Amino acid sequence: MSTVITVENLGKKYTLQHQQREQYTALRDVITNGVRNLSKKILSPFTPHSSPLTASQEDFWALKDVSFEVKQGDRVGIIGRNGAGKSTLLKILSRITEPTTGSIRIKGRVASLLEVGTGFHPELTGRENIFLNGAILGMGRAEIRKKFDEIVDFAEIEKFLDTPVKRYSSGMYVRLAFAVAAHLEPEILIVDEVLAVGDAQFQAKCLEKMKRVSASGRTVMFVSHNLGVVSSFCNHSILISDGHVKSQGETGTVIAEYMKQCQTVHAVGADLTFCYPYMYNEFFMPLKIELLSAGCYTNVVGMGSNLEVVIHYYRKKLTKYLKLGIHIVDSLGTVISVLSPNQQYPNFISSLKNIGTISCKVPCLNLMSGDYFLNIHFEIPGFTEAYCLEKTTDLHIVDNDIYGTGVIPSSVHGVVVFIADWSF
Repeated sequence: MSTVITVENLGKKYTLQHQQREQYTALRDVITNGVRNLSKKILSPFTPHSSPLTASQEDFWALKDVSFEVKQGDRVGIIGRNGAGKSTLLKILSRITEPTTGSIRIKGRVASLLEVGTGFHPELTGRENIFLNGAILGMGRAEIRKKFDEIVDFAEIEKFLDTPVKRYSSGMYVRLAFAVAAHLEPEILIVDEVLAVGDAQFQAKCLEKMKRVSASGRTVMFVSHNLGVVSSFCNHSILISDGHVKSQGETGTVIAEYMKQCQTVHAVGADLTFCYPYMYNEFFMPLKIELLSAGCYTNVVGMGSNLEVVIHYYRKKLTKYLKLGIHIVDSLGTVISVLSPNQQYPNFISSLKNIGTISCKVPCLNLMSGDYFLNIHFEIPGFTEAYCLEKTTDLHIVDNDIYGTGVIPSSVHGVVVFIADWSF
């Protein structure tokens, strides 16, 4: 595959302005300065004098020494925290913003969808904006006419086609903008987080369209905070942190590196009092969570081994009902399973004391090796809103000879491993 985007030592610097106010001075200094300034104004009435507010400047590098290559047909995910420099990078690639340092070489026509309504004129109708936006992307009128019906059908705005787009909702804006950008066959399609505005059905529709665009040999660059979408769609990813490229390569590896940055790791006996007093529930308040396996306190558990989750709690007021759940989630935040006593013991709260523990024992934890987290959800229906204590503790599942044959199940085969009986 040929290289369609080459970025070398790219940097983008902004100048930030700060206003500083003079430090506190004594009354005698105020009187002295007032007299001095009055004298200056009388002697030099046309000379500008300094203000109590003084401006200072600071250089801020949104991007620094960024280098990478993108091959034809690649689906590249750009991930990172808010403010990392992702959108700045896409604006430079789209030729909206000039770089301060470095160079970019792009082979092919670029279509960008960076924010809602980009390239639209609010006073023009949807029909007129299709032709306007297509012209901005470098398309001829005949080419736009050829794709016009497909664009309208994809955007699902036929009823509002002759309505000024200033009356469109943000979702309608996105549908039309994406339909134009994707259907006018650019060699490179650049899409920012803007798809988050659309509904779930439309997002799935857009992802399917981008897959078809990529399958035809064109390149897609995609910024998203939805790591599940990035994982399933992108074959290559770039992690940006504080304006620098921290990792690039196969998507799974890059996402794992990103999750290491985001994780707040708690001890095996994690103290949950960090949640309070921001949320205080007199009916039920988890104080600590502990993990045990094979009789030992640990958060490293072998595949197929037993796991015990112990929640230490306190409650000041009594209630007859409590909805409690321990959610096991993967590194992308997807819920793998929910352990809840309500399904097996609907009236379990009657056994709870004011101070005590709740123990949940899983005899065989059939999870593939990987990193997971436990979230605690609880709610007193009719009294309090539902609470969620996220990532209360981390759980690491390691490889284990679960079948006793020396063959270790691979994580590429799914999330859950079953022990089944076979006959031949």
